[in-house]
Amino acid sequence: MTFTYKNKDFLLDGKPFRIISGAMHYFRIVPEYWEDRLKKLRACGFNTVETYVAWNLHERREGEFDFSGGLDVVRYIEIAESLGLNVIVRPGPYICSEFELGGLPSWLLADPSLRLRCSDPAYLAKVRPYYRELLTRLRPHLCTNGGRIIMLQVENEYGAYGDDKDYLRSVADMYREFGIDCELFTSDGPAIWELSGGTLPDLLSTANFGSKPAENFRVLNAFKPDQPTMCAEFWTGWFDRWGEGHHVRSAEDIKNNVRTILGSGASFNFYMFHGGTNFGFTNGANHEEGKYHPIVTSYDYCAPLSESGDLTENYFAVRGAIAEFTGKMPELDVENSRKAAYGRVSLTERAPLLENYEKIGTKVKNAAPLTMEEVGQDFGYIMYSTTVIGPQDERELGTDVHDRAHFFIDGKPVGVRERTGRWDDVTLSVPDGETRRLDILVENCGRINYGERLFDRKGLVGGVKIGYRFHFGWEITPLTMDDLSSLSWNADVTDDGRPAFLRGTLTLDGEPADTFLRTDGFGRGFVKINGFNLGRFDCRGPQKTLFVPAPVLHEGENEITVFVTDGYSVPCVEFTDTPDLGEEIK
Repeated sequence: MTFTYKNKDFLLDGKPFRIISGAMHYFRIVPEYWEDRLKKLRACGFNTVETYVAWNLHERREGEFDFSGGLDVVRYIEIAESLGLNVIVRPGPYICSEFELGGLPSWLLADPSLRLRCSDPAYLAKVRPYYRELLTRLRPHLCTNGGRIIMLQVENEYGAYGDDKDYLRSVADMYREFGIDCELFTSDGPAIWELSGGTLPDLLSTANFGSKPAENFRVLNAFKPDQPTMCAEFWTGWFDRWGEGHHVRSAEDIKNNVRTILGSGASFNFYMFHGGTNFGFTNGANHEEGKYHPIVTSYDYCAPLSESGDLTENYFAVRGAIAEFTGKMPELDVENSRKAAYGRVSLTERAPLLENYEKIGTKVKNAAPLTMEEVGQDFGYIMYSTTVIGPQDERELGTDVHDRAHFFIDGKPVGVRERTGRWDDVTLSVPDGETRRLDILVENCGRINYGERLFDRKGLVGGVKIGYRFHFGWEITPLTMDDLSSLSWNADVTDDGRPAFLRGTLTLDGEPADTFLRTDGFGRGFVKINGFNLGRFDCRGPQKTLFVPAPVLHEGENEITVFVTDGYSVPCVEFTDTPDLGEEIK
């Protein structure tokens, strides 16, 4: 198979070809559902699938690569190929995607002198091993080698961030160095200032937008008149942030935009065709107008396929619009998954965090508090502990929190501070001859994924002061929450206002179905089922349910572990067959 372009046409095996693509990220879908989602893409009339590659998941620790299980991007591509779908890959290194640090690994932030997303040799030296590992795996699946990868993207929306053409050229050169000889492209917002900063003269330039295709294509075509016209991200909806609403978009609006794009002779890639889920702690965050805004767990995005992979009204509207253009309606050989409401499950055991954190994290001692990045931690929480010796008159504790901290004095909760939200007064006094134990639990709520504040370290940034004086002598315990097997449980599930783990059992007869977990009555935290981290919950909403894919469950007993930092009314969760993503906003 050959894929190239000449003047305004893409050419597949020498014949004019229109790219009708949909974005679905393998890392936001459990691997057991990859084939189902790809079949639904094909049944909607699409001929191509697009995916980002999340560097921060494949290399959580520098030099240690993981392409197994749910990170087996090659297997995802092979399934797409077996279904006759073409593939567009967007390897970054930066992907944005409302993903933690825009897909960049957090260990890049351990060196404050390193400059991200530019031609800093130190940064490029970190990118190179990742590209070697990834691109070597992708190379056999290029269309030039008999596979179906037709294009790779160089960086991502770079013109909205910088104008370092040496950097873009270095990324493109690495692709060629590691054997990528298919078409390369860039994508940027549909404005001259963005396109001019984010493109290279010899690469295909595309634009990203969610409305006004005719107007935006005029800008793109004026900038690069002798190339095919393509929207590399047609935004089908939008992402949600905690404390706000759930974004939706009408099927008629999406259908009309698709008709306009196809009628203009352009190609497109839906962002998203299927959004999936920010499992674990992988959500990103925004920083706008002086405020920090973390993204929710669901990445539903009002896409044609819902978070749980269901065919929506938007799906059928888009399918109809594509069929109008192509003159053929593909077979609808797919169906929605079975859903089940398993009901309420009592959580009958409790493990207080303050009595257990040393069992699930390895302690580091240092004079001053260290950030997560300085102790080699990417996701989760981090505990800072110290002893203050009297006499110490009553003084306020001064901290710079990234992102949310709970303070404890001698084990008693005394306040909460958020990066751009709640900020309790927390003071400390110690009589002469006495000591006080100070513990500070800090949650990484998601590293900023877009804009000028990418260098977003987590934990206590800049030390802790008691009054005007810095306090030294700390124990720092990273809590990634990856392995909770060492917790000590007891039967007292009374809420004492302190962070704690709660545990219960869901017993299933027969093959499990997809379900949704409600956490009504709980403050903030996350949920694991059989060790799989479903993601965060937050009483602020909008999201009220966590998606539980059936492959996470099994027949018999299923262990539910809820970690809660902000209290609960009843130690009970509920499994329902209906998602609740909150109050809708349009």
